[in-house]
Amino acid sequence: MTMRRDVHDELRARLLEAAGAHEPDRERILARIERGMAEEARPEHRATRPPVFGWMRVAGATAAVAGVLAVGGYAVASAVKEDTAQQTVATSPTPTPSPDATSRAPLPPAPPADPTEEDGPLWSDGSVDPHSNEFWAQSNVTLKTGRQLTALTVELTVAQTGGVTSTGAWRSLPEDDFALTVAERDGFLVYTWRLKDGRTVPPGEWVFAGQYDHERGGRDAKDDGYAATARAGDQEFTVAGDFAPRS
Repeated sequence: MTMRRDVHDELRARLLEAAGAHEPDRERILARIERGMAEEARPEHRATRPPVFGWMRVAGATAAVAGVLAVGGYAVASAVKEDTAQQTVATSPTPTPSPDATSRAPLPPAPPADPTEEDGPLWSDGSVDPHSNEFWAQSNVTLKTGRQLTALTVELTVAQTGGVTSTGAWRSLPEDDFALTVAERDGFLVYTWRLKDGRTVPPGEWVFAGQYDHERGGRDAKDDGYAATARAGDQEFTVAGDFAPRS
């Protein structure tokens, strides 16, 4: 009885030693899985053996491989995690907005004061003639004076908005009393009427008109303007304005 127990103990010890030294053969296990799956795929094999036992055998082998791979995968993952933890990631600091990017846009300059349309006995008005059309226009400068004028210069400026060319000019006062010049200057077509020496302008309402062609379409006269300087006795008077519609 004692001899049988010793033999049993020795056999058990050898089995435990062999089990501890055993290393799973990964390639052999995978080969067994492939053979098992191939056998299950053959029609004659399915006819002679119920499918459930074949799949159970494959599942068991798969579980064994999964256990082996899990240990190796854990070791690899631990090594990768440890290596990653030692690395540093360089990030760019948040850019600081420049003063130019955050400052407000400069304010536009204050609009100029309204032109002086009346000075002493001299009054003025600028308007685009209602007979103007999409190809041609006439700008009228109207002057009123309550006194006789011994000197007068009227200047009309028409902005070059495209295709602006003079087609003529006229005034309601005698033509021979004035010298007329028409020229282009600084982006404007400029009409200038100058009262000749020794001539006078009686009290009343008078019109000075410049005519011109322009590109087809409605023309914006917002940049047009006029100015007039006059003398009555020993006083000088100046008026100026634009061609904005009047209410």
